[in-house]
This record gives sequence, C-alpha cells and structure tokens, in this order.
Amino acid sequence: MKNAGLGLLAGIAIMGGADTAEAKWLRADTDNFIIYSEGSEKSLRDFADKLERFDATLSLRFGISRIKEPNRLTIYLVERAADAGRLSAGRLGPSIAGFYSADPEGSFAVSNRESTVIKGTPEWQQTLFHEYGHHFMRRYLHAAFPAWFVEGFAEYYSTTDFTKDGKAEIGKPPYGRAYGLLEMPKIPAETLLFQRPGTMRNSGQMDVYYGRAWLLTHMLYSSAARSGQLGAYLGAINKGVEPKKAATDAFGDLAQLDRDLNTYLKQRLSYRTTGEPIAVSATVTIAPLSPADDAMLPLQLERKSASGDEERLVKVRDDLAKLAERYPGDADVWYELAMAEWDRGKEKRDPGAARASVDKALALDPKHVRANVLLGRILIDALREKDEPSAADWNAARKPIILANQTDPDDPVPLFAYFQSFTGQGRRPPKIAIDGLARSFELAPENGETRINYAFALADQGKFDTAIALAKSIAYDPHDDGGGLALLSKLEKMRKHAEGESEEDADQAGKDADE
Repeated sequence: MKNAGLGLLAGIAIMGGADTAEAKWLRADTDNFIIYSEGSEKSLRDFADKLERFDATLSLRFGISRIKEPNRLTIYLVERAADAGRLSAGRLGPSIAGFYSADPEGSFAVSNRESTVIKGTPEWQQTLFHEYGHHFMRRYLHAAFPAWFVEGFAEYYSTTDFTKDGKAEIGKPPYGRAYGLLEMPKIPAETLLFQRPGTMRNSGQMDVYYGRAWLLTHMLYSSAARSGQLGAYLGAINKGVEPKKAATDAFGDLAQLDRDLNTYLKQRLSYRTTGEPIAVSATVTIAPLSPADDAMLPLQLERKSASGDEERLVKVRDDLAKLAERYPGDADVWYELAMAEWDRGKEKRDPGAARASVDKALALDPKHVRANVLLGRILIDALREKDEPSAADWNAARKPIILANQTDPDDPVPLFAYFQSFTGQGRRPPKIAIDGLARSFELAPENGETRINYAFALADQGKFDTAIALAKSIAYDPHDDGGGLALLSKLEKMRKHAEGESEEDADQAGKDADE
C-alpha cells in the first residue's frame, strides 16, 4: 500500500478546454464497450484502453471471470461537462458532469472530455469510472446494497488510475469532494447509513453525502480495526436482517463509528497498488461514422436522455424528420424517428406516424433488430384496442419480435418484448417466454423493468427467496423511486398467501414490508 496524504484542498488545477481537433464522431469497439466520441482517434484509443483496464481491475477484484461481453455498454463522450448536465437536466439536474442510465432499450453512460484536473485523475475520468461502477455493481454483483454503499463504492473506485506499466492504483482520494468533506457540516454515520441521497435538499448536501459515503467505504476497506465488518454487514442485509440491527451488529455503537470516521479523515489515507500489471487483451477498433450516423448520433443521445420530456421529444422528433429528408435511404435514421414518436407515450404519440417511419426502416433493412421489435410493439398495442383479437392476430404481431431475436440472440430487448407480448395479451406466458425473460435478465440484470418482471415470474413458480432477493436489490438502490419497496411488499404478500396464511395476515405482511 502507498500513502496519499488527503491534502484535499491543495492542488486544484483547471487545465485547458476539451480536445476539439476533430468535429466528427468516432466509434470505438472493444470487447466490452461501444464508445462514441468527437475527440481525436489517439485520445479515444487511449481512453478505450484505460476503460478496458478499469473493467479488468474490477473483474479481478471481485472474481468475475469473462472474456467478452455479449451485451456491451454504450458510452457517449460529449465535449463539455455542461453538455452532459444539459442532457441529464430532466433526471439529475444541470450540474451533473455525467450520468448512467439502465435504460430498457439498452444501458448507456454519458461523460465528458473536458480536461479539468483536480489533483489526481482527470475529473471526466472520475465521472465515468463512477458511473461505470454503478453499471458493474448492477450487472455483476448480484446482491442488495444499501444506498450509501452504492454511492461509496462508485466513489471509491472512481479515482482508480494506472502506473506506466499498467498496475492499478485503487482508493486514491476524490479531491473534488474536498470542500464537502472538510468545510461543510458533516453527516453523522448513523444518518448516512439509513438516508437516501435523493432526500438531500441541495447539491451541497449531496456533495457531503457522496464524500462521507466514500470515506466510510474507504475506512471499512482499509482499517485493520474494522476488518470484516463490511462483509458481515452486507451479508446480514442480504439475509433479511433489519438494516439498523445489521449495522449495529457489524459496526458496534454507531456514535463510535461516527467518531472513528471523523478521526479517519484526519489521517494520511493509504491506497492500494496491485502487485502485477492489469492484463488487457481487448482489441480496440476505431472508425468514423457515416455522414448520416454522424448527424444522427447527437439526436439519438438527446432522445435517449429526454426521459419523458414532451417538449424535448417533440423537438428531437422534428429534427429527426428533417434528417430523414436528407438521408431517406438510411434505416437507422427512420428507426430513430419512429422511436422519438413512440417515446412520447401512449397518450401523446401518433401510432400511425411511428408505424410509417418503422415501415420505411424495415423496407431498407428487413432484419433491423430494434425496428422489428418496435413494429411488434406497435402491432401489439393496436391489438389491445381491438375487440376480441384472435390467437392468429397475436401470433402475427409477435412475428417481427421473433425475427429480431433470431437476428441477434444476444440482444435482451427482443427477448423481453416477446415475454411482454403475452402479459399484454392477458395470457400467462408459456415456458419459452419465461425462459426468454430469464435470458434477458441474464444479459441485462441492471434493467429494473426486466428485474421486476423476472421477480414476479419466479414468484409464480414458487421461487420466493430468489424473487425477494431481486426485489431487495431494487428497494435499496439510491436511484429507485420507491418501486422496489412496492415490489417487495407484493412479493411478501404472495409468499404469505402461498404459505397458507389468511388474507388479513398477508395484507399485514405487505404493510410491514412497505414500512
């Protein structure tokens, strides 16, 4: 281990602006990522290599064995932190420099290329490593984690950097949290353990929360006096122990934990350097986008980031319509136009316009995976409005979704859409659909919608322990809006009912779970 004196207020340096040498978007393909950036090819290649090395570091640290990810994470690197903030304004606020979305259409992360350095690793790198930490935890660490540790974990690994020979340096201080850690009112450890970051009143308090979560994570990972406590605490939570009891059993007196945390902040904090270089075997392929894709990519990112914002979706739809006039022979542009209309939601969308655009996409590329999925959803949505559609009608509506799955068996979206087609019909999904849902969850376990449906499917099969474990992982998530607690309540009621308790007992169990 090496020492890194916290010195958090020292050495904040603001470097020059982002690399704007090339205005065209480039795409980098690696074993585990698809990365889009407007920067130079060299900077993109360096970044892709470093991101693969970071992924390999986390995989080695947690014993995850894999060679190539069949469902890769897409990353967008925009020019400035403010650009990422604008994109996230509907969900996180304009001060955000990057974000991660476990989107049903496919998970993606956004960071920036602005070369701000706050003593240590560049801020854009910390931002992206933080967001990738969330993705890694959701996809590969199959357990329930409390909100403070979800953020503390992401912060702890966000400052990871590499020596010239490729050794990983893990646990360096997040200098960007300096002011919040040292100058702002401290959040007591007991409050931190049981409070969600979403309850913070302003960005200053949020900054304190993130900093304290990092500090507690660092102490529990590094302090010999508290060795084993974090594992005991997380293990107890995942066994169903009430959170406060799990904390006091593992950490002891929480007031003493807070005093130890404040003392720990004043020490010279250590970080770890791996004994061997982190091996990366991934090949990075970089290519420029076609003119149509180059023009479309910012609009695609805008659409995916709009998050139900009608005004933004209408604008991006109109911009995509103009782009389709410029590139009428590009199937991806027509698909994006169809999705921009569809994303407006059932009450506001024009199904005819969405269908016309998706038909044009499929006329150009009959095996376009996502266009076939969207066509299937449009057909199924229309059947819900039809009086007594026949079994043949439903089978016909599923055909494009089946074709999408046959075209790309490792895409989780067609698998999930096929399962949903039966619930939309009001029919119990057959085994093949449930197996497809299980495979969709395996490919994208971070997708909350898939996880919820899979939890209910497991409960229907009497596999309540596994179903409830999945629900807990959502309920504790700091980014969850309460849906996880509702899911947990329903599953607990289902289990009580299956075990033969009275309906009144089951209702009380649900109320207890809600509390």
